[in-house]
Amino acid sequence: MLRFAFFVAVFALFSVMPASALDKVTFATNWRAQAEHGGFYQAVADGTYGAFGLDVTIVQGGPQTNARLLLAAGRVDFAMGANFIQTFEAVKQNIPVVVVASMFQIDPVIFMSHPGMGLDRFEDLPKATAFVANDMFVSVYQWLKQAYGFREEKVKPYGFNQAPFIADPKSIEQGFLTSEPYQVERMGGFKPNIFLLADYGYDSYSTTIEARADTIAKNPDLVQRFVDASIIGWRNYLHGDNRAANAAIKRDNPEMTDGLLAYSIAQLKERGIVDSGDAQSLGIGVMTDARVKSFFDKMVKAGVVSPSLPYKSGYTSRFVGKGIGLEESPK
Repeated sequence: MLRFAFFVAVFALFSVMPASALDKVTFATNWRAQAEHGGFYQAVADGTYGAFGLDVTIVQGGPQTNARLLLAAGRVDFAMGANFIQTFEAVKQNIPVVVVASMFQIDPVIFMSHPGMGLDRFEDLPKATAFVANDMFVSVYQWLKQAYGFREEKVKPYGFNQAPFIADPKSIEQGFLTSEPYQVERMGGFKPNIFLLADYGYDSYSTTIEARADTIAKNPDLVQRFVDASIIGWRNYLHGDNRAANAAIKRDNPEMTDGLLAYSIAQLKERGIVDSGDAQSLGIGVMTDARVKSFFDKMVKAGVVSPSLPYKSGYTSRFVGKGIGLEESPK
């Protein structure tokens, strides 16, 4: 109750501030606008960022845009990361960015298979032809090899086109819970089997907020306000009126459809991608040392990262775990 009263006071304070008093902030996403970015768009659309004294501009990502490099170069104030493999790589390369929150407690990465083709169980998948993109091959797939016996000779390049998978009933394909199954059903006319890798031990955090180390050191209040407002944006996007946020997503990405947005939001809610696990007691965005260590140890065992990597320098939990997002959802 005290935490809720605090945020009511914050909203009241900043709602009367002139626009010129707001801190201008740029936030770079890691791909074209979609429901997986919805909480950030929501916080812009419903005034949550403004209520926290922030004037936020979202810089949409894409195939030619590297949000982390924009952040490291000082061209944006915050960036969206995909998973902690990228965090470990940033530490390895001495890129001075730090993860300050994780909006997704569950990484929505999946494999899909054709039903009724002998690939209906997870233990059947190693024998299948696997359409896998290079970034996943050198990371997640190496863990699958070590933990479950997946084989490199079964891999074919994945070009983010569902047609080869649809045409080969003995194949599997990587994807995200929130998008590829929808596309396969529309293109192929069947519902694929879906295997969420988090159900089998892949425990990376996902959809992170990254900041520069110098921003954390010099302006922690700005970081805290951006994290808190983003968390509330995600709560409101999933459990409140998200129409304005979805309209903004479609303005930035005209290829986005109402059907895919609705499907993605339903999957985010059904599987608790944002608000399950530790987030249910500690708040949306939470990261724990035990969880990060668990994932790091898995990647070390799979040969993806060195055991000597100082991975703890790549994230901080000082801005999360404060119960934000646990307040009653808006109606």
